[in-house]
Amino acid sequence: MKLQTQLSLQKEKNQIDYNSKLLLLGSCFVENIGEQLTYYKFQMVQNPFGILFHPIAIENLITRAVTHQEYSKKFIFEHNERWHCFDAHSDVSASSQEELLQNLNLGLQHTREQLEKASHIVITLGTAWVYSFLETKKTVASCHKVPQKQFSKRILSIKEIQDSLERIGHHIKSINKEVTVIFTISPVRHLKDGFIENQQSKAHLITAVHEVIKKSNVTYFPSYEIMMDELRDYRFYKEDMVHPNITAVNYIWQKFTLSWINEEAQKVMDKVSVVQKGLAHRPFNEKSLKHKEFLKALEKKKTYLQEAYPFMKFRP
Repeated sequence: MKLQTQLSLQKEKNQIDYNSKLLLLGSCFVENIGEQLTYYKFQMVQNPFGILFHPIAIENLITRAVTHQEYSKKFIFEHNERWHCFDAHSDVSASSQEELLQNLNLGLQHTREQLEKASHIVITLGTAWVYSFLETKKTVASCHKVPQKQFSKRILSIKEIQDSLERIGHHIKSINKEVTVIFTISPVRHLKDGFIENQQSKAHLITAVHEVIKKSNVTYFPSYEIMMDELRDYRFYKEDMVHPNITAVNYIWQKFTLSWINEEAQKVMDKVSVVQKGLAHRPFNEKSLKHKEFLKALEKKKTYLQEAYPFMKFRP
């Protein structure tokens, strides 16, 4: 008896290995994938401007990074005793103008540096719903808890999303012609927009991405489809019924691994996991001979990995 429908996934070309350099941009689901890549010690930069939910915000970051458009005081504002920028997530906000401008411009610098050397860029789109600040009519990445009456809300059309993604691709290719760009749609349900509105939003994103794929040398990983079609059960969501839980994240990660990470790298991942689990181990008796032997063996495994991959850093 078959109790689950499964997507047919193939091994992709230009797979990720431990020489790969990755840039991850987009919605909160990219953070889930980023946690896995961090755990397995891949070389990556993740969301230098914090979580960016929609394509216009991602386009803005990439455009400013590629064209060297730094931020100045006219782009920031104070609200609730913190300094913010409408182009970045509140994680980047700071207690002073100077600190915020430093965060923003360092974020642009890191983005450009990684765009130039990246072998793979993963862009996760969360929503097609956007807010525009009425005073400037500019679409924002985050409202920073500024009163909602100061914004207008609308859904991006398929054509607007497609145009934005094509501009993103153009800017990336202008400084890195060989990079592999992987688009994916976040499985997180944006129910604050409404149930129907969330589905409309995802439909716009999916349609636009596939229109871009027809014309450009970019690819797609079906995170959203795996969640909707393989994990069709509320037990795969957190208690908020919005975000995928750890079981779902791990399941989608396994699918990503099979498609995008090459077999040799997967063997190294197993070795990294042994070290990570060893570091997390809490002994009953730290002074016992058995535990000292365990630590000695663990240190040997760590040293082997760090000699083979000097960029790997493990906690003490």
